[in-house]
Parts: sequence; structure tokens; C-alpha cells
Amino acid sequence: MTVKGKKALTNCETCSHYVYDEDYDQYTCEIDLDEDEMARFLSGAEFDCSYYQLYDEYGIVRRQNGL
Repeated sequence: MTVKGKKALTNCETCSHYVYDEDYDQYTCEIDLDEDEMARFLSGAEFDCSYYQLYDEYGIVRRQNGL
């Protein structure tokens, strides 16, 4: 995806909602975007996802250990 000759930045690869789907044999987003959000995402414009959560496996361990 490009925007005016520049590569659009996405955070999907580091989002905790971006998971591997065995049925489709690919990574997919678990969040159902509404029609306007999906149109912005697909248009190639910079998309600021309000559902983005950094996947931090070490954060989960810290929480489990009470740190």
C-alpha cells in the first residue's frame, strides 16, 4: 500500500488483534471495522486504528508475576 509514492505505515503486524487464522491459512484482524473505518484503511490513507493494542508477551508475564 502506498500513499503519494511513500509506503503507508501500519501497525497491524504488532497488534494483539492480528492473529493467525488456521481456516484461511493467513493472519487476520479479529476486530470488525465499521464501513467508514474499513474505507479509510483500504483507501491507502494513513489509518490510525483506535483498536490497536501492542502485542507484548513480556507484559503478560510481568502481570502474571505481579511485577
